[in-house]
Amino acid sequence: MNLEQKASLLSGRDAWSTEPVGDVPSAVLSDGPHGVRRQTGGTDHLGIHRSLPATCFPPAVAVGSSWDPAVAGRLAAAVAAEARAHGVQVVLGPGVNIKRSPLCGRNFEYYSEDPLLSGALAAAHVKALQAQGVGASVKHFAANNQETDRMRVSAEVDERTLREIYLPAFERVVEQARPATVMAAYNRLNGVYAGQHPWLLTTLLRQEWGFDGVVVSDWGAVNDRVAALKAGLDLQMPGNPTDDAEIVRAVRDGSLDEAVVDRSAARVRAMAERWRAAPGGFDADAHHALARELAAECAVLLKNDGAVLPVGPDVGTIAVVGPFATEPRFQGGGSSRVDPTRVDVPLEEIRRLAGERTVTTDPEGADLAIVFAGLADADESEGYDRTAIELPGEQVELIRATAAAARRTVVVLSNGGVVSLEGWHDDVDAVLEGWLLGQAGGGAVADLLFGVVSPSGRLAETIPLRLQDTPAYLNFPGEQGTVRYGEGVMVGYRYHETVGRPVRYPFGHGLTYTAFAVGDLAVEVTGADSARAALTVANTGGRYGKHVVQLYVATQAGPVRRPARELRAFTKVALGPGESTTVAFDLDARAFAYWDVAEGRWLVAPGDYTVQIGENASMIVAEETVELAGEVLVKELTLDSSLGEWLAHPAVGPAFMDRLTAGMTEEQRAQAAEHAGMLRLVESLPMHQFLGFLPAPLPERTLTELMALSRRQG
Repeated sequence: MNLEQKASLLSGRDAWSTEPVGDVPSAVLSDGPHGVRRQTGGTDHLGIHRSLPATCFPPAVAVGSSWDPAVAGRLAAAVAAEARAHGVQVVLGPGVNIKRSPLCGRNFEYYSEDPLLSGALAAAHVKALQAQGVGASVKHFAANNQETDRMRVSAEVDERTLREIYLPAFERVVEQARPATVMAAYNRLNGVYAGQHPWLLTTLLRQEWGFDGVVVSDWGAVNDRVAALKAGLDLQMPGNPTDDAEIVRAVRDGSLDEAVVDRSAARVRAMAERWRAAPGGFDADAHHALARELAAECAVLLKNDGAVLPVGPDVGTIAVVGPFATEPRFQGGGSSRVDPTRVDVPLEEIRRLAGERTVTTDPEGADLAIVFAGLADADESEGYDRTAIELPGEQVELIRATAAAARRTVVVLSNGGVVSLEGWHDDVDAVLEGWLLGQAGGGAVADLLFGVVSPSGRLAETIPLRLQDTPAYLNFPGEQGTVRYGEGVMVGYRYHETVGRPVRYPFGHGLTYTAFAVGDLAVEVTGADSARAALTVANTGGRYGKHVVQLYVATQAGPVRRPARELRAFTKVALGPGESTTVAFDLDARAFAYWDVAEGRWLVAPGDYTVQIGENASMIVAEETVELAGEVLVKELTLDSSLGEWLAHPAVGPAFMDRLTAGMTEEQRAQAAEHAGMLRLVESLPMHQFLGFLPAPLPERTLTELMALSRRQG
């Protein structure tokens, strides 16, 4: 290829395909984290124009609450089949951005407020999608946690927070699932656009994590094409001939090395040639049935007073009310919007399962009223954030009026982001958080209400009492082009548990129709920075069900503030009545580590670590503390080091005190010991300043020897 051809290969031919150049075929990319949005007529990247019919599976907000990588994988495999049927080579998804604030308008596309849960589900999605010959695009890289001013806002995030919260899900997907592409986000990260951020796209992504695929821009995200190319962004979407010409000019004037163009062109070529699975068809009915099965795994039973659910044979009259009972809300707005193959209507599905029971829309005197409530399409979408988490006033009034009229009341929620339950929660008997469940959500909800399936979802994000109680409240969404991540690593439950802030329902909460018990927790240290935990799980109830085992680690070891506890392992087990099983987790160094900014690496500090099994993030049902040797970090001392650092050094500290008190009389030594606590007043002084306060100077040779000793110890 000549230079112009190579440049054109790095830019889309149109909204959804790459440029065919020579023997390099065009590749079609399409939105579709939870369903394929293949457009063949009018095209856009905001979900405005129609697309070919495809199954709308549960969005990520629902899959996150499944806590089950198998759900994510089965969904992705089906999406891959439909992508092949529609001639799509790369599907844009999954989205793994952390739910920093419940207000983010795009939270329905993301899994969780926890990076481990998000990463595990996303890795399963990518593996299953690509196993069917369709490439994935993990997005939006990185710190893309709001829609307000999303095209230019600078997310100001310290490195420890990035490493511990906002990057691990991407890291897991890249290292474990090897995605075809990574999508660079719109926003800036610490002042530099993500799409032209050398540290993000090259140093971290390629050199540290070993990514060898294509970095693609979010649609319309490129601001400086040459700077983006130098930083490591290979493919610009959609295409822009002006930017292609800019690449050519930069090479010819010597400001861009042609080797950079060659490298990116080779990556795009490899993508276009690698992801070309044979076309095929798909069974729309079978996929709809799968969507119904998966959706039932995702809904979370928040409340079930008096075991009002499942609907029992004693229930004669069932009232079904609320706008979403007949016009269901099952997906979010924007680029991920799918034109479904069909849609289950909750009222119709309830009538099918009700049998001889009377189903009405009048709650007055009904044995059981089921209220379908939530947020409308216009309330949450890509492109803008919410300003509140309350349900619309008319929906709150409907719930309260229904609860007053019927004997018992169940509320089924449909929403892509967290909504407040305050003002009506205590008036109803049961609450089923359905999130957005995809096109078969109506049938899945009916299955759950009538006990065809037992609910097994757990919250992947905290439901607060008030928006003001959330950790990012004072900083979200920022001001004057900047958003400061002032809460640091204290995101979601990490914050609520650390500061003891009450919530309506904690991360990890979820009820079912049976009962489970855990016991026999045993934790064995397997290395200086690793351990193995094992426990038994038993179904002590009378129905088949699934239980999510949540393992947290709590510690205060190390020089940084640690959250009260952090999710470090999980699994979902299925058991019949009376059955039990043993679950084991191998916990590697990352389960205990923090990111040490001074060292620039992960580090496990020596100390005690408590392995906890949680019913949720607030309720610990078993725990065992172990001591890990970790890594003793001995810092090299200089005259700029503080007096406190000199005194705390295990070898230099005692030797320094010996030199300091040498020549003192016994009486002076006694006085010095008596006033040793006074040293705390000056511990923050750099050593070169402290030396000036001594009545007699220490020999320079002594100081040199002690600093040399610190280097040997380190």
